[in-house]
Amino acid sequence: MNFNFTEEQLMIQQAARDFAQRELIKDVIERDEKAEYPTQHVKTMAELGFLGMLVDPRWDGGGMDTVSYVLAMEEISKVDASCSVIMSVNNSLVCYGLEAFGNDVQREKYLKPLARGEKIGAFLLSEPEAGSDATRQHTLAEDKGDYYLVNGTKNWITNGNTAGTYLVIAQTHPEKGHKGINCLIVDRNSEGISVGPHENKMGMRSSDTHSVMFTDVKVPKENRIGEDGFGFKFAMKTLEGGRIGIAAQALGIASGALERAVQYAKERKAFGTVIANHQAIAFKLADMAVKVENARNLCLKAAWLKDQHLPYGVASSYAKYYAAEIAMEVTTQAVQIHGGYGYVKEYHVERLMREAKLTQIYEGTSEIQQIVISRDLLKD
Repeated sequence: MNFNFTEEQLMIQQAARDFAQRELIKDVIERDEKAEYPTQHVKTMAELGFLGMLVDPRWDGGGMDTVSYVLAMEEISKVDASCSVIMSVNNSLVCYGLEAFGNDVQREKYLKPLARGEKIGAFLLSEPEAGSDATRQHTLAEDKGDYYLVNGTKNWITNGNTAGTYLVIAQTHPEKGHKGINCLIVDRNSEGISVGPHENKMGMRSSDTHSVMFTDVKVPKENRIGEDGFGFKFAMKTLEGGRIGIAAQALGIASGALERAVQYAKERKAFGTVIANHQAIAFKLADMAVKVENARNLCLKAAWLKDQHLPYGVASSYAKYYAAEIAMEVTTQAVQIHGGYGYVKEYHVERLMREAKLTQIYEGTSEIQQIVISRDLLKD
């Protein structure tokens, strides 16, 4: 790994930092309280090229590398994880899945507007009875010859209401188990789709999370990605890259909390001096800093491996597991360092702590990452 960032990577990092620190910070608390979707900020992210960063310019994307993506995700997540999860899903799951596994007709029709940010995408995998165990798909896509008839319910869908394009994982051949699953590209405006109410969440409240119901939705056969039965493999391969995005998000949440804790410790006085001069606080900050740096290195390693076209699946699990765990720990310590001020909204760290929790749960819980890592360790 080369730890020297290129000029382009540093420019992308700075652009993301400026956007977060100048724009997102202005209304992040208010949007969190109201659970209000960041419509204008998403438009700005599209203008900055952040919604199709990894897509080849041939398909109207930014053609950037995964390291640049991690750098941008960290900076945006320091301020607002609701915006960064919108960015992550569109990049890591939807655009990546279409570019890597779709055909040219699908890329032309669906990937291009997603990469330009003209449309937002959603990845529909989780169900009421299929979370960590993604093989238990109850949403059915019945093969009707030249089209599929889709029925079922998807849960916890980021961009569920605002997305224009859905990637839907559904069971076509129940007798084949996970080998009978397909991924279908579904237009949000298709007849038979209904969207549940906005989920009243603990954190990332400004992001758009809904259940999506399908009732006799017709999907053309040409909207299937890959060969018949490729859907489960598609989901697992796509999630490998998605975990790099969520790892970078967790890193950003942690590093944002650390920055605020350091600044507060240098300003707050107790017992005749700023609290940074008390060993109990200084050592706590040192411990937080080491863990943030370790998480950053794991994220960058996974990103670098992906950019080098080397196996990165296990590395992404290392990064996602560790970054999510330290995000929860570091944000909790940041609240502690702030004392009573940490418990109120205007100091931001209580929100960062609430946002950190979700990184341990979605796109593969911490326990799922431990399964991936341990199986790799114990394989013959």
